[in-house]
Amino acid sequence: MDSNLKRALILENYEKPFHKGLIDDDSYLKENKNNSSCIDNFDIQLKIEDGIIKDIRFDGEACAIATSSISISITKLLDKTVKQALDIIENYEKMINEEEYDEKLLEELIVYNDIYKQPSRKKCATLGILGIKDLINKSISGDK
Repeated sequence: MDSNLKRALILENYEKPFHKGLIDDDSYLKENKNNSSCIDNFDIQLKIEDGIIKDIRFDGEACAIATSSISISITKLLDKTVKQALDIIENYEKMINEEEYDEKLLEELIVYNDIYKQPSRKKCATLGILGIKDLINKSISGDK
């Protein structure tokens, strides 16, 4: 993907993030994720019905990489089965860690394919999606 297109996609999702804002609904699983080395701090909500991700919401303060990555992640994971979502997340983690991954599965998340060049930004790029992964795993195990 062209670097100008990457930059534009990241900025668009930072300035107007998708599904930002929490809702008051006890049917959602909730998680807080933060990066102890910077300001990144998200509260994340997840709603799964019949094995399908129906809604993901977040709120908090974070850098452009963290905010845009959770925004893009949400658009990619909505309406996926739990298994599909976990496959996407696994491939995303592999990409971030410079391992072999399925580029087609990631679609717009590919904008972070060179984040490894800035090791300190890996946590920013994974904070939100790993919070979503934690919530999915809680839903599987039945934890609240």
